[in-house]
Amino acid sequence: MSKAHRGSGIREEFNHGRGTCPVCKRTQVKILFEATVDGEKAKVCKACNANIKAAAAK
Repeated sequence: MSKAHRGSGIREEFNHGRGTCPVCKRTQVKILFEATVDGEKAKVCKACNANIKAAAAK
């Protein structure tokens, strides 16, 4: 069976949810997670989101 519904949540996003992460500066990665960076909310990549949550847990 096909998986036509996969990624349907980011299809209407600009550039299909891809861009440059403001934390690690990697380009053309999915920036889907909201996190607080330098006191303001920004969308970050999956790896940076995990690092931010791990640092907050300490």
